[in-house]
Amino acid sequence: MEPLRFEPIFKSMLWGGRRLPGYLGMTAPHDDPIGEAWVLSDVDGSLSRVAAGEHKGRTLREVIADEPAAVFGAHIPADGRFPLLLKFIDARRELSVQVHPDDEQAVAHKGLGHRGKTEAWVILDANSETSRIYAGFKPGMTAGDFRSAMTAGMKAETLNSFTPKPGDCVFLRAGTVHAIGADILLFEVQQTSDITYRLYDWDRVDAKTGMPRELHVDAGLDCVNFAAGPCEAVVPNGKTLVDCRYFSLHRTTLTDGDTLGRVGECRVVVVIGGSGTIGGEPVRVGSVLLLPAAGGVVPCTGMLELLECGLGVP
Repeated sequence: MEPLRFEPIFKSMLWGGRRLPGYLGMTAPHDDPIGEAWVLSDVDGSLSRVAAGEHKGRTLREVIADEPAAVFGAHIPADGRFPLLLKFIDARRELSVQVHPDDEQAVAHKGLGHRGKTEAWVILDANSETSRIYAGFKPGMTAGDFRSAMTAGMKAETLNSFTPKPGDCVFLRAGTVHAIGADILLFEVQQTSDITYRLYDWDRVDAKTGMPRELHVDAGLDCVNFAAGPCEAVVPNGKTLVDCRYFSLHRTTLTDGDTLGRVGECRVVVVIGGSGTIGGEPVRVGSVLLLPAAGGVVPCTGMLELLECGLGVP
């Protein structure tokens, strides 16, 4: 099976900006702020479609249903769905302070068929003066402390935060409270889940509704792992940024004659620098390719800086 490229799915968000269509080499589909571009998704209602080649126009789910072993190799997920969601995020303003459940909590809250959400970010661009990453509560924080801070109007003061720089990776296990600050462009890989509980939304009002967005404080605090404490940028282990039960994430640079992919394994590659070809497919910054298990090893040309995502074993 050849490498698969998908059409991005743009998501309008009140905190979004205007950079993502250009970053992906496309024209903006509308004038609303675009916060996210889902570049590989098997989420109900937002299924990625193949952009070119023999499977053009088919959804990722349809390709998997017809040829699961060709996509995944020996490790086919029990539910037959692609277990990771990949996206780019353009935060012109701060995202809400939020938390995601783990697998068991997702099933308890939403029922069978739902996954939790462990995720990782790689910072692509940030403003050294205004950008902040919020990840984890400050040491010793409890649910009661946070509720008291909400009453006193001091929500942000409960959070651990730092100034990000391009190249930083942030690994967020399910249960870690977090927020992306303003003026940040990043890549995200996460479990295939869209369950988000907002704890705080910076006291803003949605211009379209004239109302604040809904908060989910009780459900959210029920999912927070207060024992985890603050979360800082990852210290890489060689090329490896993250290696957890759900996915691995590596950063690498390739030149003419190098190869990508592993026999029998499904991988996803994201180009974050340079240009060239992968398996004969022209790629540039923002290109995302799924390398199916049946595709084997593919040659590369040019100079490419890549993020490579591997799937956890189901």
